[in-house]
Amino acid sequence: VRDNLTVETIPLRIEGREVKKLRNKEIAPVKVVWGGPTGENATWELESKMRNSYPELFSGKFSRTKIL
Repeated sequence: VRDNLTVETIPLRIEGREVKKLRNKEIAPVKVVWGGPTGENATWELESKMRNSYPELFSGKFSRTKIL
């Protein structure tokens, strides 16, 4: 717990990936499992943002990829 009463969470692993097609664009969110003092939870985040912030999470391959 920090001085301002927030808790730091860290990404533990990437659990999935989707490719969403929007008109002429493809967006790739990844399912990130976060860990911290309160346990684990998962959120969908942009793959590009996560690759820039946490490149070590992408050393393996994704187990599941969905195209929507």
